[in-house]
Amino acid sequence: MIKWEIRVLLRHLLDQGLSKAAIARQVGVNRRTIGRWITEGRLDRDVETGEIPRPVRRSRPPKLEPFKPILHARLESYPELTAARLFEELKAAGYAGGISQLKAYVAQVRPRPAPEPLVRFETEPGHQAQVDFAEFTFPWGKRYALLLVLGYSRLLWLRFYPKQDMRTLFEGLEEAFAFFGGVPREILFDQMASVITRDLRSQGGRLVENAEFLRFAAHWGFRVRACRPYRAKTKGKVERPIRYVRQSFVYARDFVSDEDLNAQAESWLRGVANVRLHRTTKEKPLERFAREEQATLLALPARPYRSLVLPPKPVSAPVIPLPRVQVERRPLRTYAAIAAGAL
Repeated sequence: MIKWEIRVLLRHLLDQGLSKAAIARQVGVNRRTIGRWITEGRLDRDVETGEIPRPVRRSRPPKLEPFKPILHARLESYPELTAARLFEELKAAGYAGGISQLKAYVAQVRPRPAPEPLVRFETEPGHQAQVDFAEFTFPWGKRYALLLVLGYSRLLWLRFYPKQDMRTLFEGLEEAFAFFGGVPREILFDQMASVITRDLRSQGGRLVENAEFLRFAAHWGFRVRACRPYRAKTKGKVERPIRYVRQSFVYARDFVSDEDLNAQAESWLRGVANVRLHRTTKEKPLERFAREEQATLLALPARPYRSLVLPPKPVSAPVIPLPRVQVERRPLRTYAAIAAGAL
């Protein structure tokens, strides 16, 4: 512990500009000791509290600091460069730091593409419907929900099928058209193999539709439209109902068979989905449909479509009940007498 008087004297001599060697000769203290006291801050002890203030450590600039302009320039030209790739490039430029601080900084400054503006596309009554499949798993196996929603009224049709194929699509659309009492002028699909065989639009080409499905569409009178790959927002009117079906209908509900599943789905459509107040239109789909859209749909053809590719659906033969046979019953003693030759 340095006495208060010595500390004050040393502090005064230092302020006068004397060297440590000169102060050591006057005070009688080794100059190295005086240097250590100065380094440890002992000469700055507060007179009243007797505490030694902590030495202020001068923070060194991060090793990454000189290389930040290079990072910004590279990310501005190539915003998707990975942190690992940038780490290799900076090491070649002399960077001696670690990759962790580089990753953290790149995550902060990497340019983010502006989100694509969501433009809500509304259609005229009877103009468009949107179709999609959704997969569900039940205790007895996977089932595929086929959904069709009218673009104007948001009236929804739904049914579950054991397969997701062309025959299911044909049957489902015919049932949906019967449910609506008419056909919309165009239907928007995703990249279903049953509908679209190749999509060359991104290469400057055209959309190649399935020939059999084009015949089906011509029979019913609607045009085929397909959204581009990875553009789910184009089919937003049916993508949102799929989530709605999962949350409002399937979740926390019990089903025992396909018949029960579809019966409950029909009840849900009548009592919930098509009579709720729609968030976008602010109207009930069934009321909006009946008032403005139903009369604009195309009339139903006189007969269902007969496929040139799909074999006819097998018709199960009716079960013929077997005739009831009357069996004569006799006591056991009668059979015993017959066996003994008495009768």
